[in-house]
Amino acid sequence: MRTCAAFAVALAACTQDVDAAWELDHDRVIAVRSTPSRIASGETAVLDALVGRKAQPPSDRDPDTASVVSPSGLDAALARPAGHWTVTAPPDDQLAPARVELGLAADAPVPLRVRMVFADTGEVAYKVVWLGEHADNPVVDPISLDGMDGLAITQLSVAPGTRIPFAVQLDDSYNINWLTSCGTMHDFDLPRSYLRVEPEDSHAGTLALVVRDALGGVVWYLWSITAP
Repeated sequence: MRTCAAFAVALAACTQDVDAAWELDHDRVIAVRSTPSRIASGETAVLDALVGRKAQPPSDRDPDTASVVSPSGLDAALARPAGHWTVTAPPDDQLAPARVELGLAADAPVPLRVRMVFADTGEVAYKVVWLGEHADNPVVDPISLDGMDGLAITQLSVAPGTRIPFAVQLDDSYNINWLTSCGTMHDFDLPRSYLRVEPEDSHAGTLALVVRDALGGVVWYLWSITAP
């Protein structure tokens, strides 16, 4: 199911309708990730976020604080060993009261909703970590950037004033977002998009690809990009 429209509205709200939804060059939490995205009993997931900052490249960040919002009784699943916030799935018998609270089937995965705060800007983000079954974050392969293998490069140099194509081979079950702080992105929420760097655009910055799957998985890729 596509949720691109909702994502675009959320991004516009974060920027007070000033910046385009694909624009990286402003303060915002772009995506929050749990690795793995779903965890079986006894497994542990690590939480992190892709955070954008004005006039800076986006970066992977750990939230400064985190807390369990719901369901009740599972606060102990969240911990912060060695500076990284983690979620550990409790045994199945400890998930049973949460399933009753949420009206879930006896074998259904349990959504643990976590609230995270980033102290430098006061931004708040939420992430659902599914407990009781295992699923990994999506792997995107291939990624084509202007005809090149995006997984084999970290930097991209493009010609100004030309159409620079990007592509991934994913179906409509994935939410896809191409984001940039260099040039102007077109079709940012489609598997095939393109970039043009016009004279009035920034000619150096970061290109990002963020992909979400239907199971709550998230992955992102970053490249530095210039248009000399």
